[in-house]
Order: sequence, then C-alpha cells, then structure tokens
Amino acid sequence: MSSDRRVAIEPSTRSAAREQVVRWFSVMASNTADPVAGITRPSYGEGEQFAHTFLREEATALGLRVTEDAALNSYMTLPGRDSEAPAIMIGSHLDSVAQGGNFDGAAGVVAGLAALSMLRRHGISPRGDITVMGVRAEESAWFQTSYIGSRAALGRLSPEALQCRRVDTQATLAEHIRQCGGDPDVLLAGQPFLDPGRIRAFMEVHIEQAPSLVEAGVPLGIGTSIPGNFRYPEITVTGETAHVGLPRRFRRDALVAAARFVAQLDALWQRWEDAGKDMAFTVGRLHTDAANDAMTKVAGEVCFSLDVRAYDAADVARLHEDVLGIVATLQDECGVRFELGRQTQAPVATAASDIQAALTDLARSRGIASMPLASPASHDAAVFHEAGVPMGLLFVRNHHGSHNPHEAMDIDDFMLAVDVLTDWLLAQG
Repeated sequence: MSSDRRVAIEPSTRSAAREQVVRWFSVMASNTADPVAGITRPSYGEGEQFAHTFLREEATALGLRVTEDAALNSYMTLPGRDSEAPAIMIGSHLDSVAQGGNFDGAAGVVAGLAALSMLRRHGISPRGDITVMGVRAEESAWFQTSYIGSRAALGRLSPEALQCRRVDTQATLAEHIRQCGGDPDVLLAGQPFLDPGRIRAFMEVHIEQAPSLVEAGVPLGIGTSIPGNFRYPEITVTGETAHVGLPRRFRRDALVAAARFVAQLDALWQRWEDAGKDMAFTVGRLHTDAANDAMTKVAGEVCFSLDVRAYDAADVARLHEDVLGIVATLQDECGVRFELGRQTQAPVATAASDIQAALTDLARSRGIASMPLASPASHDAAVFHEAGVPMGLLFVRNHHGSHNPHEAMDIDDFMLAVDVLTDWLLAQG
C-alpha cells in the first residue's frame, strides 16, 4: 500500500460502502429491538450474540479472515503483505445497555468493516494485517465490571471477574461465556490471545456521548483522552428500620444518609468545576429494600451504585480519598454503617499525539470540520493503551447522548469518520 495520502477511494466505492453501512445498522436494530424501547444487546446474551454472528458473516462475504478467541471476541482481518509487520486494529463493542441505542459501540465495528470493504474493492493490500475487532461485554451494566472482552483478549481479566453475576440472570460470567461457546478455563489461565507488541495501533470510532460536537456544529471529534474511574457496584447503607413518626434525634435513617452522600458528592463536583478541574460521578441505581420498605417506615437499608471518574490518575486517587472521607463522616453523623463492597477500576488513557495530529490533518485535507474532544465515557481503547498500544479515537456528532433509545447519529456524519479512518489506514503503508 502506498503511504501517499492522495490515494483516492472512488465515489462509487464509497456509495456502495454507505449502502452496506445503512443495511448493517438496520439489520442489527431490527433483530435486537427491545420490546419496550430502543435496542437491547446484553453482554453474552442473545442480542450481542446476534450482532457478532451477523457481522462475522458479513465480513466473510467481504473476503476477510474471521476468527474468535476464548472470550468470543470477533476478529475480522484484511491480511497484509508482510506477515511479520505489526497489525493495525480497529474496534469497539457490540453489546448495549438495556433499552439503549443502536450506535453506541456498534458504530466502531461498522466503521472498520466499511473501511476494509472500500480497501478490498480497490484491491489495496496493506503492509501488515488490518483487523476489525468486535469486542464482547464492554457495557459494565450487565456484570458490573469493566472492559471484559478487551481485558480477556489481552490476558488481563481477573479470576474474580469470571465469578461476577449478570444482573438479570444471576448466572456468572464464566457460565455465560461457556453457554455462548467460549472457554472460561483459558481465560482463567490468563493466556492472552493478543500480543500488544504485535499491534501497531488501536483505533476506535464512537458516537459522542455528550452533545459537545452538536453544540459546536462540528461533525467529527479527534479524541484526546479517556477518563479513569473507580466504581462500587453494590454499596449498602445499614441503619435502623423504625416508625414513620420517630423523632429525628432517634433516627438511624439509611435513606437520609445515602441522600446526603449524593448531595455531598454533588457539592464536591461543583467545587471541582469552580476550580476548572474535570470529574464526574454517577449514582446509577439507588433503592430501599423492596421486601421491607413502606410509606410508614424509616428505611433501615439502602443500596446504591457509584461511578467516579477523572482524566488524571492522581485526581482519581484524590477523589477516592474524598469519598472515603464523606463515608466516615456520615457514619458518625447519621449513626449508620456504609459497606462499600467490591471495587472495580479502569485506567486513564491518552490518545497517541501522532495519531491525533494525523487525524486532524486528514480531516482538514478533506475540508471536514473537527475539534479535539476528551471523551466523558469509557472505551475499550483504554485497555489497549494500558497494555502499551498506541491508540486513537474518532467521535461522531450525535444528538441526545447515548445509553438511551434516542441516539441520533447522522449517517452522513458517520461516513465522514469512515473517510478519515480510511485515509489514515492508507497513510500507514
């Protein structure tokens, strides 16, 4: 493959790729539609399985080499001329949250396949392999642990993660992997399927998850970084169940303690914003004990989840200390006990500066408006960064955020991302 960026993809080839893209998204949406709203592709469930099977079949029809690993990640490869050359990988996840949108995650896999389809149609053979990776189980909503598929591929999935239970079925991750045809015993041994030293770069295309590009009127974002986080999926606050009329001085109200915890974290966030520092926290689930709560009872137990994230590892550590301090104070003030439970974490990741610069230049050369964009969300590219693989991110303008049925990525915007991605692949030789 020439490293000359002037290699052009013919309009008819791009038009055919656009038709494929529309069909791929349509088939996935119609076959993984949630009966209530949006789409649902549970990690190691029927919807995710359909998406992987469907896109692997489409990749085979394109003449790509298709494989999978013990965690059932999908690999769809355009072989290179030099078997010793390091590979370029493009990828994202194919699962979704319940009643989510059709583009979150899937856009990255479809973008990679569209780019390889155009290269194939032009008879272009890259120097090294170019592999599109369909990643399993990125959405931690299901097993309440991060980056399952990508960590498994790199031999970094902890044994404890295999015992996490899916929130709807209560079956373990190991059981779900085995039911889908994977081999959790291989994962337990920590044997990596991918060698980071053999990967030249990992590129991820994704819809934006806050409307920054919409606000700016710009179709593409050049990703700069991915926040790190710490999470407590199952925090329990235990107080004392009591009569609704109990005077305040006698109460050990678990719900009041949980509410004050949320309020104090929100006040902390405001202080960080006032200081010009970036962070975010989310309590995605908060509930009393459904078997014991009542309108005329003081809540004796409350459970909630917590995600806290920032763009600097030192900031993440500082925020963790702040959370522990808030917990200690509230235990004394409210007479309750906080049990934080299992903790998970994900690394801060920074896109490679040369990839950022190249994507910016390629977009500019096409007359495509772009802007630097730090992602507010987690992405599998962070795991590759942690493993020492240079990574890049391309974000596509998207109305209404993500993790809901109203994702509104325009296909024309998406194809601009595919154009830039394809130009970048052509420039790699």
